Amino acid sequence: MTLGRTRSVAVTGIDGTLVAVEADVASGLPAFTVSGLPDTACAQSPDRVRAAASNCGLALPRQRITVNLSPASLPKQGAGFDLAIAVAVLAAGGTVPTDVVADVVHLGELGLDGTVRPVHGVLPAVLAAVDAGARTVVVPLENAAEAALVEEVDVVPVRRLDELVARYVAIARGAAVSDPEPPVSTSGPSGAAPDLADVAGQPEARFALEVAAAGGHHIAMTGPPGAGKTMIAERLPGLLPALSRAEALQVTAIHSVLGALPDAVLVDRPPFVSPHHGASMAAIIGGGSGRVRPGAVSRACCGVLFLDEAPEFRRDVLDALRQPLESGRVSIARADRNVSYPARFQLVLAANPCPCGRAYGKGTGCVCSPRMRRAYLARLSGPLLDRVDLQLTVHPVTKAALRAGPGESSAAVAERVALARARQEQRWAGHPWRLNSHVPGPVLRSGAWRLDRRTTDQLDRALERGGLTLRGYDRVLRIAWSLADLADLDRPGSAQLMQALCLRSQTAEAA
Repeated sequence: MTLGRTRSVAVTGIDGTLVAVEADVASGLPAFTVSGLPDTACAQSPDRVRAAASNCGLALPRQRITVNLSPASLPKQGAGFDLAIAVAVLAAGGTVPTDVVADVVHLGELGLDGTVRPVHGVLPAVLAAVDAGARTVVVPLENAAEAALVEEVDVVPVRRLDELVARYVAIARGAAVSDPEPPVSTSGPSGAAPDLADVAGQPEARFALEVAAAGGHHIAMTGPPGAGKTMIAERLPGLLPALSRAEALQVTAIHSVLGALPDAVLVDRPPFVSPHHGASMAAIIGGGSGRVRPGAVSRACCGVLFLDEAPEFRRDVLDALRQPLESGRVSIARADRNVSYPARFQLVLAANPCPCGRAYGKGTGCVCSPRMRRAYLARLSGPLLDRVDLQLTVHPVTKAALRAGPGESSAAVAERVALARARQEQRWAGHPWRLNSHVPGPVLRSGAWRLDRRTTDQLDRALERGGLTLRGYDRVLRIAWSLADLADLDRPGSAQLMQALCLRSQTAEAA
């Protein structure tokens, strides 16, 4: 037999494509080549395969070996094809039965001593393999718990290349085989989420946070240093319900591509991502040289992206958030491919009123000029802020607030948030959206969901005077529906519309 076949998966973004790995042994001078658009790491696979086979006591054919990764037009990245290439070559040389390995998907990097080392992106690769009809996947032992999160596939963990070859030979002979025990997978991050009861005072900000959690709304907070903006933002994930199975797999797949799953856990709680204000465009949006990696907007998918000291971020980085805020996805174009990552997150912005942070109240302690103040907050562009539903000012904590004792806990608020979200799921059942913040504006302005003119009178006048854009108009409507859900009302009334309008402070002032 001079032709061996098996399978592997090429992951682009968090989407995978099944790859046929074909190995041909032909007469001629000894050579080992890999075709099919391999990157540098993948093209170096022959050296690793030769050394691994030799150190495992396995003989490779001493002839011309050609390996093709099909479809050849799809770029292949990383060393995760090593195991599949080694198995295909051994099948072509007659060491491994071809019929046993032809339909098996192999993922893993080979060490020079024959060990099978873990790789990134195993979860999306296994998901893609299952979608393509594969039923057996061989993965490194360290990746086995992650692969086992996919229930529709048989996961075979492997430690060494020679152990895998012995397993295939035993299967061909009809003998019983046993696999190494994989690590046990767990769900969710360790540690308790910060409690909202730790926040002193700030009733307006606490209420705005509850509304944001109930409807999935974005929120911006402006206030002096030490007022509690960061504490408030960090407690938003604790108010959100656990992720659904589909959302958890999607979030875990993103972390898998990044190699951020050391314990192979299923991330079933909303993530909280807070990048430094010096982060680059690639770090926030995604990209990078060579392999395109997900950025902070994708790591925060189904969770919270918190930008502390938001005006300190680069202006182009902030404006780049506008597209994922609208579409829930981010697309990164390269000359040879277009990589897309999910990016449906809740944005939380926190900013000081000026560079020194003292321009609050009468502003007597502020050392900034009026021009410096305007330029500082102007770094948050109007189009970006127009996409932020809730905009409020956080005031310094008073002595009376400190003496008042702790407020409601996160658990108590989370119960109301869960009830409000249940009402939204029931209302929007059969639609492609689940939360009020995701409902298109035309839906809320027409048909059965349109509010009567008397209810929207103040909102209509704000739009007519230019105090509201049409996007802002729609976002006020979404907030009003969330307020109605928290109040257990079938529809928002004038009180909810006015309250929603006030929660957009800039809009309220303009109106």
